Amino acid sequence: MQKRVKFDFEIYFTNGGNIKGEDFRLDIKGNNISDKELADYIVADLRLLMVGQTKILNKIIFEETHKRKPIDEKIKSNLLIDLSHTIEDGLVTYKGLPAPIICDYLSREDSKQFYEKGTEFQIGKIEMVTNTGTYIDCPFHRFEEGKDLSQVGLECFADLDAIVIRIPHTKTIEITEEHLKNYEIRNRAVLIQTGWDEHWNTEQYYENNPYLTEKAAEYLRDCSVKLVGIDSHNIDDTKGKNRPVHTTLLSAEILIVEHLCNLYLLPEDGFTFSAIPPKFKGVGTFPVRAFAKLKNK
Repeated sequence: MQKRVKFDFEIYFTNGGNIKGEDFRLDIKGNNISDKELADYIVADLRLLMVGQTKILNKIIFEETHKRKPIDEKIKSNLLIDLSHTIEDGLVTYKGLPAPIICDYLSREDSKQFYEKGTEFQIGKIEMVTNTGTYIDCPFHRFEEGKDLSQVGLECFADLDAIVIRIPHTKTIEITEEHLKNYEIRNRAVLIQTGWDEHWNTEQYYENNPYLTEKAAEYLRDCSVKLVGIDSHNIDDTKGKNRPVHTTLLSAEILIVEHLCNLYLLPEDGFTFSAIPPKFKGVGTFPVRAFAKLKNK
C-alpha cells in the first residue's frame, strides 16, 4: 500500500514572523520520512525565504492512495550524478604505483585522553601518490613550466558545459578522430564512455584498455574543447613509452580526467561537468570528486 503522512508544522523566519499549519497531508515514498525531509519539502513547495527554525509536530504515517501524480524519481534523484570511483586503503589505480595507505593519525580510542567522556574524534592520515582513483591532469603533470593545480582557475574545473560520446570498448579500443566527428564539442568538456570502468579494480582493467590516438587528440585540440575525460585506465596507449595525447592536450591547457565511471547514466548532452581538486602548488594531478549536474528542462 502507498503511504501518506499527516503532521502539523511551525516555521519561523530569521527576519521575524512565522507560519503554522495543522493536519497537513503529504504523499511519501517508502514507509517513513524524517522531520527534516518534511520541513525541507514544505519550505521548497511554498517557496519560502529567510527560514530559520522549523518544527514538525504530531506526525502520523498511514496507508492511503497517493493524491499527487508521481514524480519521475530517477530524474529527481540523479540531478547530481557521481562519476568518481571510491578510493580506499590498498586500492591500485595504476600498476607500478603504490596503493594509498588510509589509516588513523588519531583514533577515537586514543582521543579519549584529550577530551571529556563522550567527546571522541578521529583524525585520518593518508599516504598516496597523486595518480589515485579518479583524477585530473593539468599542464604541470607533463610540462615543468605548465600550470599546476593552484594556477588553474576554478572556471576550468567546474560547471563545464559537457557532452558524452559513446564508443564501446567491445567495438574498438583505438579511438580515432573519426569517432569524434559530427558532435558539438567546441568549448565543452568531452567525456568518452567506453564502458571500460566495468573492469575497475580487476586485473583486466590494467591491460589493453581503450585509448585515444594522437590524431584524435589533435582534433580535440583544434576544436578548442575545454577538458577531455575517459572511463579508461589511461587516455594514451600505454604499450609504448610515448604519451602523445597527454602531450597534445596538456600543451594546449586542455585538462584530462581519467578513470571516470557511471557515464552510462548520463544523457548525451544537457548537463554540466565538474572535477575539482584541492588547490595544491607544485602538483600536476590529483584525485577529484567528478560529477555531472543535469540541466532542468
